Amino acid sequence: MKRLNHNARVLVTDGGRATVFRNAGQAGQPDLQSILSYHQDNPPNREQATDKPSRVMESVGHSRSSAEQPDYHQQAEDRFVQGIASDMEKDLAAGEFSELIVVAPPVALGVWRKAARPALAKATLAEINKDLTKHPPHAVAEIVVKALEGD
Repeated sequence: MKRLNHNARVLVTDGGRATVFRNAGQAGQPDLQSILSYHQDNPPNREQATDKPSRVMESVGHSRSSAEQPDYHQQAEDRFVQGIASDMEKDLAAGEFSELIVVAPPVALGVWRKAARPALAKATLAEINKDLTKHPPHAVAEIVVKALEGD
């Protein structure tokens, strides 16, 4: 059974905000203290995309279709999560923590998995598929403990 140990980090993120907690309590009595906070302003894609989708002419059949427009909003969210992964790797290399629990919705977790290098992936005890960015620390601790005990 995995436990939320003393000094373990808990990263709670989505594509636009994140909080990094440190467990100042013990395994049986978690006390999450916020140590880092991230936020990015990322307007919806419709506000970031300025042009109409481009048109593509197919040579066979002479039909026209529009090309899919890039999702700038999602790209910004992906870069945000990748930047946090980079910061966590630096902190891990500096010896600031040895255990990490990541709490994020599915898309952000997918980006996290791709961005996390082997050392960070090894230090990650659990990945919890939930969006808890708006939850208070005590509620995050409860959900994390339940998820870890369920493993």
